[in-house]
Amino acid sequence: MRLHLASTSPARLATLRAAGIEPVVVPSLVDEDAAVAAWQAENGPIDAVTMVELLARAKAEAVVSPSIDGFVLGGDSAFELDGVIYGKPHTPEVARERWMLQRGRTGHLHSGHWLIDHRGGRAAASTGIVTTTSVTFASDITDEEIDAYIATGEPLHVAGAFTIDSLGAPFITGVDGDPHAVVGLSLAALRQLLLEFGVHWPALWNRPRL
Repeated sequence: MRLHLASTSPARLATLRAAGIEPVVVPSLVDEDAAVAAWQAENGPIDAVTMVELLARAKAEAVVSPSIDGFVLGGDSAFELDGVIYGKPHTPEVARERWMLQRGRTGHLHSGHWLIDHRGGRAAASTGIVTTTSVTFASDITDEEIDAYIATGEPLHVAGAFTIDSLGAPFITGVDGDPHAVVGLSLAALRQLLLEFGVHWPALWNRPRL
């Protein structure tokens, strides 16, 4: 059973590999801003949970083709603090503003998952789920530590301007929920989605054990 990952995220890929799955990476070229704008034009303001599910679904559907035999997984993440949605900061200035705001506080990382059953080269059904994990940041993080972290470039390209599995980990004091979801892919959620199609998790194992 092959899993096709509609994402170029190194963190999602590493998470799957650590769990025994070597997916087929199929980059998605979805214009996220345009997708969200189109939804809002029809429905009004969008909340974080709806947004990550919308984008996860769009990414999965964008890569489907007759050549794919197996499952297609799309994912998206967003960080929410005080009801405001934060995606990737992209610039050092924005990243620093985010860290000054979230230092010593707790926010929520929403991770959307959308799974398409494309066994036999045709889409049979699809389903999705959103997981939410609370993340608490240390209150004693110094300005110098924030500047040093931003200088690495890591926080510029991840939702919320932080990681839990790399250089940002020492600045996080608590996680309430699935820690894998903070990385961007909840393995428990993916297993749950597969069960809806009658597929058990071990069916996806395709990496040799060390």
